[in-house]
Amino acid sequence: MKRQKRDMYARAYKRGYLAGVSGKPKDSCPNEQAEVRQEWLNGWREGRTDNWEGMTGVSGIHKLSNVTSA
Repeated sequence: MKRQKRDMYARAYKRGYLAGVSGKPKDSCPNEQAEVRQEWLNGWREGRTDNWEGMTGVSGIHKLSNVTSA
C-alpha cells in the first residue's frame, strides 16, 4: 500500500492549533521555512482563541475533529 505524502501546510496548521489550545507560546514553533511557519502561526492563533474562549477538553471536542482530519 502506497502512503500519500501529507500536505506540510495542513500538518503545520494542525500542530500549531494543538500547541495553541494547550497554551504553548508561539516561540515554540519548530519550523524555519517562512510559509510553513506562517501556517503554524495561523493554527496557533486560532488555537489560542479557542483556549481563551474555553473550547478545551470536552467543550472543544467538536473542533478537534475538524483539525485532525486535515
